[in-house]
Amino acid sequence: MKKFCLFIFCLLSILFLKAQQTFQQDQKMNKFIKDLMSKMTLDEKIGQLNLVTPGGAVTGSVVSKDVDAKIRNGQVGGIFGINGPDQIRQAQDIAVKNSRLHIPLFFGLDVIHGHRTIFPIPLGLSCSWDIPMIQQSAHIAATEAAADGLNWVYSPMVDIARDPRWGRIAEGSGEDPYLGSQIAAAMVRGYQGNDLTANNTVMACVKHYALYGAAEAGRDYNTVDMSRIKMMQYYLPPYKAAVDAGVGSVMSSFNEVDGIPATANHFLLTEVLRNQWGFKGFVVSDYTSVSEMINHGTGDLQTVSAQALKAGLDMDMVAEGFLTTLKKSLQEGKVTQKDIDDACRRVLEAKYKMGLFDDAYRHDDTQCAATSILTDSNRLAARQFAEHSFVLLKNSNNILPLKKSGTIALIGPLADNQRNMLGTWNIRGQYNEDVTVIQGIKNIAGSDVNVLYAKGSNISDDSMLVTNINNFAKQIDVDSRTPQQMIDEAVATANKADVVVACLGEAADMTGEASSMSDIRLQQCQRNLLQALLSTGKPVVVVLFNGRPMILGWENKNVNAMLDVWFPGTEAGNAIADVLFGSYNPSGKLSTTFPQNVGQIPIYYNHKNTGRPLNPGDGHKFKSDYLDVTNEPLYPFGYGLSYTSFTFSDPVLSKTTISGTEGLTATVTVSNTGNYDGEEVVQLYLHDKVASITPPVKELKGFQKIFLKKGETKQVVFNINHSDLMFYGKDLQLVAEPGEFEVMTGPNSRDVRMTTFTLK
Repeated sequence: MKKFCLFIFCLLSILFLKAQQTFQQDQKMNKFIKDLMSKMTLDEKIGQLNLVTPGGAVTGSVVSKDVDAKIRNGQVGGIFGINGPDQIRQAQDIAVKNSRLHIPLFFGLDVIHGHRTIFPIPLGLSCSWDIPMIQQSAHIAATEAAADGLNWVYSPMVDIARDPRWGRIAEGSGEDPYLGSQIAAAMVRGYQGNDLTANNTVMACVKHYALYGAAEAGRDYNTVDMSRIKMMQYYLPPYKAAVDAGVGSVMSSFNEVDGIPATANHFLLTEVLRNQWGFKGFVVSDYTSVSEMINHGTGDLQTVSAQALKAGLDMDMVAEGFLTTLKKSLQEGKVTQKDIDDACRRVLEAKYKMGLFDDAYRHDDTQCAATSILTDSNRLAARQFAEHSFVLLKNSNNILPLKKSGTIALIGPLADNQRNMLGTWNIRGQYNEDVTVIQGIKNIAGSDVNVLYAKGSNISDDSMLVTNINNFAKQIDVDSRTPQQMIDEAVATANKADVVVACLGEAADMTGEASSMSDIRLQQCQRNLLQALLSTGKPVVVVLFNGRPMILGWENKNVNAMLDVWFPGTEAGNAIADVLFGSYNPSGKLSTTFPQNVGQIPIYYNHKNTGRPLNPGDGHKFKSDYLDVTNEPLYPFGYGLSYTSFTFSDPVLSKTTISGTEGLTATVTVSNTGNYDGEEVVQLYLHDKVASITPPVKELKGFQKIFLKKGETKQVVFNINHSDLMFYGKDLQLVAEPGEFEVMTGPNSRDVRMTTFTLK
């Protein structure tokens, strides 16, 4: 007892000292900011709220003008779209040497899945279900970005997305709030570390707040409309997880919420973000989203700028509505001096916490850039991250892994294609540094494998689509040969081989911002190629490149194997070859549901029952279903095969009845019953059988990724806490209600074993 008391005393002493240290640091910062702001003119305060771009990484039609002059005049708080120590030093010199108060600038960029070393797209990374690995990917990206002079990254994107037509589904972590929250927090920790003043950390910016992934019809920038309960229960948790992890900034979204654009939504920016969640950082708009409120129909530039500021927006990206109208709005009483001061203070506090007032050039080191970017170790990490992100969708008769002997026909428009390995949002990635599939296979296969190649088809023969995709860069190269000539060559090549590996799918910018699609099947020319290859009778393995769930019913039925590699990044070809030949046993699990057809969208695992659910054995009349397709997805959330096989026991609970805030454990025994060592993601789902708010059929509440040698058995223990039983009630407060709960464990959301417990 004495030892326990001594431990508690020591713990409390440490906590007290840390709290005292934090208080002293805050006091020091507050004094510094107060003294600085006392010297600032109104124009200089408003200038800190202005974020500009001279070009480069633009996502709109507006580019800032006279940037250098505005910096000298104290009219710029930060810049994005430039990088490299030399360029950044030039801009920072103007701010700290030639402006009146020498206030340093932020330098931001979209660093989404790596900086120069590009990792799998975020949707692919999320399929690893490997939280430490995802955090490491953000840390490496931060190190490279900081070495390139940046101190602020617009990531992570944490929008929950249930509609694969939406292009930006590629940029997030899928459909589930629990998995999405784990990833959001990990990304923030990876970017920011424990010290924002360190030379290998950057300030993160969680986006897009809020609900951007629920755009109607899956069309980018479109309207969002949902209930507050749905919002709080399913869509907001990943943003809150990022805030709880200490994210320094938040970006508002383009869409409206409750009929009010998110950029000027007081409920989101102040009531929830600041008052309920206690966020202390600053909020920046998305690209010209302030001025775009004019198109939403809420007023002219002066009006919408005042609305945004009063709602809780602190920084205006590119629109310059704050810069050009806030002074007039202050004079007319549409905003207050406190509104402007609060926003300015939050921006300055972020710069203080990043150590920019002590050393504005802390990320400006050309030597560091030369030794930290695209290193061998970073490329090795990219290769490993990619391997862990791949999802094996089908593997009939164990055709995979391939043998390192015989003849392989490598066919398809993505088999020898450097431009499309990186995927969307690879601002600083350079495609000529990528490893193609054919290069990777030749690197790994060995001298006993003969590799034949044929392009087979274009990515698309749709001239309108090709024009739209090639708007920024030529990603779809249309061959001078006719489609039939390419297919004939591919068939002749396949007939000489033992197995066909068909590299098919999307171009990099068929997903991402402004890349929504109404038809998410393989392009017709690729379907024609695949049919011709199958007609040869040779076994066909599809390597699928994609930034979204696709419609693959025919492909799933007819091909022998299918490996979803998303867009793997810089080391694409080597990682793909590692998995195809069995150097790594695929372990990825889907973080999004794959529909059977577009008509099922939106489709997601944690749906609710209706009053007339379709149960097994029911007739179809007067049930909630379709006449032409089942309700089931093609591939469920959490799904992914392995080269080995795993068996799961029923979950065993430590208690069958709990009360109050008690918790319990669920134990499941997992065995590797196949012929390969491998990893498995053991998943835990809960279902509240009766509640005052209709519950979903199941919700992910835990997962563990484990490694098992062939023949090995392990027990996996999950802690089920009181918080796991809580949901948002009618008053938008979290509550756990007495009743029976189902506990489900398994390798995916569909194939689960179940038991129950009761909360008194």
